[in-house]
Order: sequence, then structure tokens, then C-alpha cells
Amino acid sequence: MNQSVESSDTLIAPGPGDREPPTRAEPLSRPEPPARVESPARVESPARVESPARAESPTRAEPPTLNALPCQPGRRPAPSGPRAPAADPGRAESGGARSRRVRARPWRLLPDPRATPFTFGYGLVLAATSLLSRYADPDTVDALLRGSSTDVAHLAHNPVLVLVASALWIAGGITSPYAIGFLLVLTALERRIGGWRTAGVFLLGHSVATLATEVPVGLSVLAGHLPDSSLHRLDYGISFGVAASVGALAGLLTPWPRWAVLAGFGWMLVDDLIEFADPMTNWGHLLALLIGISTWPLLGRGRRSQARGA
Repeated sequence: MNQSVESSDTLIAPGPGDREPPTRAEPLSRPEPPARVESPARVESPARVESPARAESPTRAEPPTLNALPCQPGRRPAPSGPRAPAADPGRAESGGARSRRVRARPWRLLPDPRATPFTFGYGLVLAATSLLSRYADPDTVDALLRGSSTDVAHLAHNPVLVLVASALWIAGGITSPYAIGFLLVLTALERRIGGWRTAGVFLLGHSVATLATEVPVGLSVLAGHLPDSSLHRLDYGISFGVAASVGALAGLLTPWPRWAVLAGFGWMLVDDLIEFADPMTNWGHLLALLIGISTWPLLGRGRRSQARGA
């Protein structure tokens, strides 16, 4: 049975067994949504109380970092590539001291009154006597030189006087190679061992070499091998003292300069001896060089004691 459903307002007839009269069907009402419950007003939180300003600490300690974790706060990433070696402050200081020692100071090659008083004063005396021998009356100069000569006759009567007087003149004048050697060698020696030791080395070489060359002359005259005129042989100058100072100075140098100085100066003396112009004086130069070399142990101990005292 097909029936069409009418709208909700259609009357519904009761069936034969129904007792109650037909009623109007109530329209289906749409369910009302539940009333929206208003939430209570949000209670405003009390104003945030600002804490007093923190006292800044003088230095903020950095957190410890670990080498195995690359990204940590307060740690810079390590640079890539080979790490440069750390600078050694001791090596840098020694390098600076070495550069100061190597710095050229040519004025230290010459004597000055404060650092090298012996060489400076002695050099002034030699300069004065050299000028005197050049510009004074020749007869006066000749008499002075003969009175200062360390020949056998003078050594037999006044040995100390003539040994000192003969060291006040330069054979060959102020332009002699030994005059230049005197300034350079004795200045370097005095800067290393002091004035008293330098004077001792010079006088030792001058006196011993002079006696060693003149005593054989006197013995040869007594034996009849040399004429009597050899007793008055003119002998003066500073060359023996300079040769002894060269030998002493060589012992205070490092090995390479030491042997270079000894080889060069020794060859010059041997060459003079080969020429045979003045064999007694040439042998005296070689002997004076050996005397200077023999002072190496004494000068070495003197330098060590001077360094400990400083």
C-alpha cells in the first residue's frame, strides 16, 4: 500500500480499536543546542614583581668545554689545516739577545777611556812618541832611541829601565802594521779580560821575548862568534808585546776564528823569517806568539772567576 507522507500538520485517524479521538501530531522540534556556559571572568594575575637588578660579577666563568664536542657555547671552532707551532718565549728572548749581540758596533774596535783605559792611555803615549820621532830633531831622536834600546849592554846595567823605555816607541812609526795591530788586538783583549791582565800579557811577551833574543847574542859575543858591535844592536818597539797579545786573544775566540787568526799571523811571521832580514827579531816574534798561547789556561780561569763574581 502506497501512502504518501504528508507534512507534520496532517491529522492521523485513529484505528477501529482506538478509544481516543484523533490528535494533531506535534511537530518534531529541532533540539536546542545546550546553552553556552560562560566561563567566569579571567582573573588577572598580579603584576609581575621585577626582581632587583643582579650585581654583575667582575668576570664570568666560562663553562668547561670538551674537545670531542665541536659545537659548544663559548668555544670557537678550531681552524682547519695544520696547526702552527706555539711560539716559545724563551726562544724568542734568546733570538732577540742574539740579534743584539750580532748588531754591528764598529766603534768598539777602537779603545775608549772608560772601557779600555790601558789601551787608550798607552795608545796616546805611543802616538806622542811617534810624532816626536817624526818631527823632532833627528839627532835628538837617535839619542833617545839608543838610550831606550834593549841591547845586551843596556840590559846588563839597567834591565828594568830599558825594558819599559823600549816599549814606548813604535819601530816604523805610527803607520806601521804593528801600530794598527796594537789598537785592534789590545782593545779586543782588554774588553774581554780587563786592563790589568792585558798589561800583564803584553809585558810578559815583551820582556821574555826580548831576553830570549838578546841573551844568545851576548853568549855568542863571549864565545867569539859575533863581533863586539852586536852588544849595542839597536832594539826597541812594541812588536813582541803585540805578538803575545795576538796569541792570548786567539784563545778567547771560538774555534774557527781562533785557528784563522793563528794561521794568518803565524804565516806572516814565518814569511818574515824566511826573508832572513832580521832573524833575531823574527824568532822573537814567533816566541812571543807562543808565550801568548801559553796564557790560555790562566786567562780562561780568570774569565770564569770574573763571570762568577759578576
